[in-house]
Amino acid sequence: MSNILITNGRVVDPSSGFDRKADVAVADGKVLAIGDVSSEFRAERTLDAQDCLVVPGLVDLAARLREPGYEHEGMLESEMGAAVAGGVTSLVCPPDTDPVLDEPGLVEMLKFRAEKMQRARLFPLGALTRSLAGEVLTEMAELTEAGCIGFGQADVPLGNTQVLQRALLYASTFGYTVWLRPQERDLGNGVAASGPLATRLGLAGVPAAAETIAIFTIIELMRSTGARVHLCRLSSAAGVAQVRAAKAEGLPLTCDVSINSLHLVDTDIGYFDSRARLNPPLRQQRDRDALSAGLADGTIDALVSDHTPVEADAKTLPFAEAEAGATGLELLLPLALQWGEQSGAGVARAIEVVSAAPAKLLGAQGVGRLAKGGAADLCVVDPALEWQVQPDALRSQGKHTPFSGYAMHGRARFTLVGGRIVHG
Repeated sequence: MSNILITNGRVVDPSSGFDRKADVAVADGKVLAIGDVSSEFRAERTLDAQDCLVVPGLVDLAARLREPGYEHEGMLESEMGAAVAGGVTSLVCPPDTDPVLDEPGLVEMLKFRAEKMQRARLFPLGALTRSLAGEVLTEMAELTEAGCIGFGQADVPLGNTQVLQRALLYASTFGYTVWLRPQERDLGNGVAASGPLATRLGLAGVPAAAETIAIFTIIELMRSTGARVHLCRLSSAAGVAQVRAAKAEGLPLTCDVSINSLHLVDTDIGYFDSRARLNPPLRQQRDRDALSAGLADGTIDALVSDHTPVEADAKTLPFAEAEAGATGLELLLPLALQWGEQSGAGVARAIEVVSAAPAKLLGAQGVGRLAKGGAADLCVVDPALEWQVQPDALRSQGKHTPFSGYAMHGRARFTLVGGRIVHG
């Protein structure tokens, strides 16, 4: 590892409130100094961050890497490359691989391969039930020892409430966090949000009640079990109101929202554009406004990419038959900055919801913050850089995104993980 000096940048660390122009010295994989760099420090490489932000490496709580089992849609190498190109230095992958992450050996192998690449840090979620079938609980203790940071069902609804109750009770006993995407099994089978657009296009609708009924059930079970739950990819105004009330009550509930739901609405489906075929489906403007307000006031804890690379053959189908998902790792940073500017939340909050806030949910030491003596996971961002989303230019193997052709502002010029330059 080389000694690196980052000069002339505006250092923004939401975890400490530090926000001013300062130099940053990196040595032996750690942050040696911020602002008070010794004259005796000898840099082997200097990065000029003039007119740039120097921020903690981004932490993405929802990124499918497609390995093992779906290598035709994404490889660990390509998706890790996309992560660091987007300034993401830590990411959480859901358990819906093939085979499902329900055995310690699978988790250990995935972590080993990720660590060998020396790019972003990987935090796997273990399956809550075997094969995500919703019947038999996994060995959560063994999966935790293998490296899992929580347990979930990915996008597979757990229809048996008794199994969910047992899972939450067990998780509560050992202090594990359960990650759930709130979706009532029978109401959530549609392909677009219920409303005038879905009706006009003849698409099967998913009512907001599919989310709110699930949230109500989860909250009731949290009260009886004491479990800690993270809700993945909130999508409705009613859901935001439920979470706000539950937090006011003091329940250990956290949640996130995807870049898709935060910036797009159901009319962005256009004329059956399968790039906007997503889970959860895009909802109406009032929902997007509520999600933005919830992210600004802390009701929603984190912003995620919901990165789901999908092969071309699975997208070039009629809308209702197309596979849900979109690439997002390289879009998380600019869309966070865009939200911060447009909502009035500001740069510091925009960086917080993709760094310090999600890192706090992980409970991982040294992640999502810039601190003297801490791991040098950081990103040098040019916030004014204009670029257009060109699918073929994305590092991800998945090229489909509803933001294709959109103009973006802001991009990572350099990304460091453990003091090593992995992008730039």
